[in-house]
Amino acid sequence: MKVGIPTEIKTQEFRAGITPAGVHALKQAGHEVLVQKGAGLGSMITDEEYRAAGARIVDSAAEIWASDMVVKVKEPLPAEYEFFHKDLLLFTYLHLAPEPELTKKLLEKQVTGIAYETVQLDNGALPLLAPMSEVAGRMATQVGAQMLTKREGGMGLLMGGTAGVEAAEVVILGAGTVGLSAAKVAMGMGARVTMLDSNINRLRQLDDIYGQKLQTLFSNAYNIALAVKKADLLIGSVLIPGALTPKLVTEDMVKTMKKGSAIVDVAIDQGGCIATTARHGATYHDKPTFMEHGVVHYSVGNMPGAVARTSTFALTNATMPYMIRLAGQGWKTACREDRALARGINTCKGHVFFKYVGEALGYDVHDLAEIL
Repeated sequence: MKVGIPTEIKTQEFRAGITPAGVHALKQAGHEVLVQKGAGLGSMITDEEYRAAGARIVDSAAEIWASDMVVKVKEPLPAEYEFFHKDLLLFTYLHLAPEPELTKKLLEKQVTGIAYETVQLDNGALPLLAPMSEVAGRMATQVGAQMLTKREGGMGLLMGGTAGVEAAEVVILGAGTVGLSAAKVAMGMGARVTMLDSNINRLRQLDDIYGQKLQTLFSNAYNIALAVKKADLLIGSVLIPGALTPKLVTEDMVKTMKKGSAIVDVAIDQGGCIATTARHGATYHDKPTFMEHGVVHYSVGNMPGAVARTSTFALTNATMPYMIRLAGQGWKTACREDRALARGINTCKGHVFFKYVGEALGYDVHDLAEIL
């Protein structure tokens, strides 16, 4: 199979869809790998390194997109829609629920779109989302700490406080991979951390592990409102795989927050879980924050792109086994033999095959049995 790796064109996106080790693995398996010139530079990977691993370096995006399978990081942008073709297998983060125009183009061109974020194991784990969730969660606390400084518009608060001065109050919505990664960093910085989730068994597990270092609360509208009001830093990390994120924090709740407090909405890729960030939309690394109701907001849609080298290597470690299977067996056989990968199919043959995308955008959802 011919596998193409385009240069990412999203604003301030420095990740690459593959590492030299990934190229080498595909070549060893007998596939041809095309990498667009400069695709890895944002992750400090040179064209020479890709070439040494066996890739062919090409200048043209059109040539990359003419491949059998295109592997990338972020969802295609309008400038890339013209390259879609009927036999294309697209393997990337798609986040289609808030993307009606992209979904329409994928269906019109009958692209088989397999989304990293909806590949899901039988136990509910999301193996291709997890590495970027870890990165985004750790980053959320780091950027939140910066936002609380006066220079960034915050109240001038040190996360861990100091002798005789209280530490910052960090509230995290969602106890999944993002939330726990954020909590670990926040606790390590000495902040007081409260985590809310609707899965009581998950909260019990965290309570057993962290005890008094971490306050857990059951997530409901009443508890969320109380927690948001006391938060110095609020981190939104709610996820329903592939679906629009529920808006758990209302605008009225944001208005109750202290002046100079901060919000980081990691869920913005799926529409955001906080009313103010959802209304404003995603920001970019070159202008990541905005101020509303006296609260500093951060809603960058590709957070891990800021630490591109770490992210590129972590992502390829996770995606590589699936890439090898898709290239070696073809998408149909690979998905028949791997239910987790099959759940990643969002679009195929002009139809939607993922429930939450259909519900969000008004499409009939077809059964995977029709194509597998």
